[in-house]
Amino acid sequence: MSAAPVMARAWRAIVRSRVHVLFPALIVLLAAGLRFHRLEAQSLWNDEGNSLRLAERPIAALVEAASRDIHPPGYYLALKSWIGLAGSSEFGLRAFSALAGVLAVAFTFAAGKALSSPGAGALAALLVAISPFSVYYGQEARMYALLQAESAASLWLFIVWLGKPSPPAPLPHGEGSQRVRIALALALVNAAGLYTQYAFPFVMLVEGALFVVWWLSQRAPRRPLLAFAALNLLTLALFLPQLPTALRQVTAWPQAGRSVDLGEGLAAAARWLVYGNTYGDPGAAVPGWLYLWPALFLAAGLLPDWIKGKALPSWWRRLLPLSALVGMLALFFALNLFREANLKFLLPVQVALALGIGRGIWLLWEIGAPNLSVPLEALPRLAAIFGALSMLGQIGGALGNLYGHPAYQRDDYRRMAAHIMAGEQPGDAVILDAPNQIEAFSYYYRGNATVVGLPRGLGGDDAATERETLDLIARHPRLFALYWGETERDPNRVVERTLAANTFEAASGWYGDVRLVQYAALPSAGQAEPVGEQFGESIVLDSVAVSSKMLRPGQALGVALTWRALEPIPRRYRVTVQLLGANGRLLAQHDAEPGNNMALTTTWQPGQPVPDAHGLLIPPDAPPGDYSLVIALYDVDDPTARLPVAGGDALPVASMRVE
Repeated sequence: MSAAPVMARAWRAIVRSRVHVLFPALIVLLAAGLRFHRLEAQSLWNDEGNSLRLAERPIAALVEAASRDIHPPGYYLALKSWIGLAGSSEFGLRAFSALAGVLAVAFTFAAGKALSSPGAGALAALLVAISPFSVYYGQEARMYALLQAESAASLWLFIVWLGKPSPPAPLPHGEGSQRVRIALALALVNAAGLYTQYAFPFVMLVEGALFVVWWLSQRAPRRPLLAFAALNLLTLALFLPQLPTALRQVTAWPQAGRSVDLGEGLAAAARWLVYGNTYGDPGAAVPGWLYLWPALFLAAGLLPDWIKGKALPSWWRRLLPLSALVGMLALFFALNLFREANLKFLLPVQVALALGIGRGIWLLWEIGAPNLSVPLEALPRLAAIFGALSMLGQIGGALGNLYGHPAYQRDDYRRMAAHIMAGEQPGDAVILDAPNQIEAFSYYYRGNATVVGLPRGLGGDDAATERETLDLIARHPRLFALYWGETERDPNRVVERTLAANTFEAASGWYGDVRLVQYAALPSAGQAEPVGEQFGESIVLDSVAVSSKMLRPGQALGVALTWRALEPIPRRYRVTVQLLGANGRLLAQHDAEPGNNMALTTTWQPGQPVPDAHGLLIPPDAPPGDYSLVIALYDVDDPTARLPVAGGDALPVASMRVE
């Protein structure tokens, strides 16, 4: 017996049993499971720390602080109330967003049901429920999951209200008050959306455009127009206290996006909206053929229901998802908002996309023959099955990346703070470059080091920043620096360049997008000793100086190298400085491109000396004995490809002793 009749009979049995009525509830439970799963596993990152610190302030101070930001205060006020119930643990902070994400799924189902059918609504809700894009921001203590929930609720109420316009004739008992309640609810939801995020007007503008087109095409009386104008005036009246601040924020804030080729921008947006921001490896493009299925489903969603002999639905119901999708995307790009960090503003667009795809899958299933053994007539149903499964397979892989791929984990302030505290010594200092890291860092750090944010304020005073950095170097023998956001606050890299020129970098590592670097502020590197050895064909090590040849466990060793290029160098090389025991056992090591990663070999001018400082941390449990300090150069793209020197691949430059 073939599988097709079996599948058809199984589906008919499901329909007869009415088990399918449980699907929406199961989808909502699935959405909750995905969003609450490992909710506290990752560290809070910068913006989440900012959410907490704002929500901890008194209400007046919260509103005043939010007025200096680019976000309205609504989310922070809601989070403040939530913290009173759930606490300020990582789980408690993020649970508010997780709940908002679940509500977004429920409202998407309601919108799809009102727009087309329960089946279309369930499929749309499923797409939002499992979307890595939606799940990611449903696990972040920021306002974006709430933005999506309010957008879905607004679309749902708009669909219901537009489906019940006020007629010129007297209304049956109760229906007038019902329409008024829907309009009031829509006005309240829209006002809440405006107080949540400044991308919400995209939703209102799309709804306004759709209403105007509907009203003109229907040649409707003025009552619906007046009612729609009234509910929007009510929304604006509710938002009026924030309106002056909002206008100042959105007009005076620095440019949020960057110029981008439209094709590149649309490809990035499509990747996030359809398959998620964690699809494949970072920067990986989605194969073009994988967009054929969502394109097919969107096109199928434009089909009228009369193909199955049903009543023809209003044209606006078929066009609303695609119109909302195109309209909000057009506004996003027209306002030059594109950059990867801003793609989260498109979470409302994902709801529109899901509504269109969900309706398309449902219609293909409905118009296809129940007996899958009839190839031609069953083709629509087969397309619905295989297309949906193909999309779900790709989305499932992206969900796995969301929970486990290191590249998609948030900046790990928890681990950075633990690393600093584990080896902390009296007199240490921590520099946060830029200072808006303090909220997340202070959530985890419980040590005694001096913590300073540089540059001060929004930056711009390079001379003051340099003076304060030099003062910290003079007063603290060890410094830790966390580099994040310095391209905006410290674009001339004053903090990093000052530290590189006056200290020895001893260790560094990436914790997401944040780089943690440890520096040793040693008095000097001692007398330079000539070397004159050539590495490869183009690089000469002229001299080396060390801070001391007698070391103690826990001490830092400073190594100052001077390089020279014989000719232009086309490749980037990294320097490794190692302290080896008599048996070749590695005791300490520091690897970096020359000049603390700021004097790349590809920038060297022939004949010009290139200073290059390195610091090595002697382990606290280092055994006493004699050691050899060796230098090597290797290709940045291939650490195994070392440049030859003195008949080998590493050059011993000094003998050291650990006491």
